[in-house]
Amino acid sequence: MLDEAGLSARVIADQLGHSKPSMTQDVYLARKVVDPATAVALEGLPDNRSDGV
Repeated sequence: MLDEAGLSARVIADQLGHSKPSMTQDVYLARKVVDPATAVALEGLPDNRSDGV
């Protein structure tokens, strides 16, 4: 809820009593949708895996 409200990890960590925002991010904050352009760029890379999958 706090993450969805756009509050920073530091503000949320302070509210929850965490000394490290990284702990708050790892445990409580959801991953955001990445920029679709990143997926497009990655899909354009050649497949260099040895198993060919």
